[in-house]
Amino acid sequence: QVQLVESGGGLVQAGGSLRLSCAASGRIFSINVMGWYRQAPGKEREFVASINWNGVSYGSYADSVKGRFTISRDNAKNTVYLQMNSLKPEDTAVYYCAARPVTTFTYDYWGQGTQVTVSS
Repeated sequence: QVQLVESGGGLVQAGGSLRLSCAASGRIFSINVMGWYRQAPGKEREFVASINWNGVSYGSYADSVKGRFTISRDNAKNTVYLQMNSLKPEDTAVYYCAARPVTTFTYDYWGQGTQVTVSS
C-alpha cells in the first residue's frame, strides 16, 4: 500500500500562485508514476500533470495548464510538488495526488484531496 497526503491548497486571487505538496509513504519502491488530478464542482475528475518517480524527471501536462503549472519531485523527501502560477478562476477544484505502481497502468492510490479556490 501507498499512502498519499496532499497539502498547500487555499484561496488565491486570479494571477496568483500556489504550490501543492504530496507526501508519499508505505511501499514507495512500488511507485512508477505520480500524478495530479483535479475535480471541479459538477465536473468529472481530470488529469493535470504527471511525473516519473525514478530516473531523469519527465513531466506531462494537460493542455489547460501547460506553461503555467510545473510538476516536480524530491525523492529524498518522498514528495511530489505542483507549482501553479498564473492561476485562473477555472483552476478552482479539489486537487488530488495519485500514484501508479510499476505493476499496473492505473493510478491505484489516491490522496484525500486539497481545495484550491481562485477568485476573480
